[in-house]
Amino acid sequence: MDRLERLINLVAGLLDAEQPLTREEIRVRVGGYAADDDAFRRNFERDKDLLRQMGIPVALEPLDPRQPEGPAGYRIPRDRYELADPGLDPDELAALHLAASAVDVEGAWGRNASMRALWKLAGAGEAASGAGQVAATRLDPSVAELPGGQTVAALFGAVADHRAVQFGYRGRIRHVDPWRLSYRNGQWYLAGFDHDRQESRTFRLDRIESTPEAVGAPGAFERPEAERGGPPPPWLLGEDEPVEATLVVDASQGEWAVGAVGEDAVVERRPDGAVVLSVPVTNRDAFRSFVLGFLDHAEVLGPPTLRADLVRWLRAVATAGAA
Repeated sequence: MDRLERLINLVAGLLDAEQPLTREEIRVRVGGYAADDDAFRRNFERDKDLLRQMGIPVALEPLDPRQPEGPAGYRIPRDRYELADPGLDPDELAALHLAASAVDVEGAWGRNASMRALWKLAGAGEAASGAGQVAATRLDPSVAELPGGQTVAALFGAVADHRAVQFGYRGRIRHVDPWRLSYRNGQWYLAGFDHDRQESRTFRLDRIESTPEAVGAPGAFERPEAERGGPPPPWLLGEDEPVEATLVVDASQGEWAVGAVGEDAVVERRPDGAVVLSVPVTNRDAFRSFVLGFLDHAEVLGPPTLRADLVRWLRAVATAGAA
């Protein structure tokens, strides 16, 4: 028996155990371990540590709940191993499997972690097999590849566990309730509540100066209802000083602009069909790109500093082009 087979049998045995198993019971039930006691103990400890590193909760529990200080054994609690059933139908689950197969996130934790998570969904195996075996599909080469690394991995775990994190950012330690990770225009962003500033903030992961460290217990916060949808627009993904931009868009592009920023942003609808919008901005570069997408059909009315920044940038481009 090779080690992979032994690990699979170990997980299955600890999951199916109705009560904790002693080392000797594991040795008999799982098989594949050496007859020598010392060799068995070393191999079992390595296997147990590896499973825990993979995120599998191998728990040490008393054999008799009435005697918490008595002999102990091992098992994997199903409520800590399986993900809660989100109520997905077979087609939805199949789509998740397809997406996980089609996208690579840099680093060994990326694709492997996403596929492990899908298989840990209660009933995932049965649902996927009923959806045309999409779960087993692997697209090679991948349709998309995203950068990853320890920072992304640590924050994914903290978001999933609803666990606060701390990390260095622009020379200071920040304490954040992480709500959501998003990827836009080649950059990862973290949205969350910044306890140091006592407000919601967005952080660019490439500016984080230390690997995020989870602090406190899981389930320490609830993500606000407003943050349960998709990621915010690009002009809100930044650390620039917040400003409220006023933008007028011609009638020919007005409804498209309203669709991009939301009906609540409409300040005025002019008789000629043009719309005036009020747009909160924390990423001026992204907002400039949004405005330039309308070419000569949009104008920044204010505030004066934001308008001056755009004029200055356009003049620099024009000068460079002339040169």
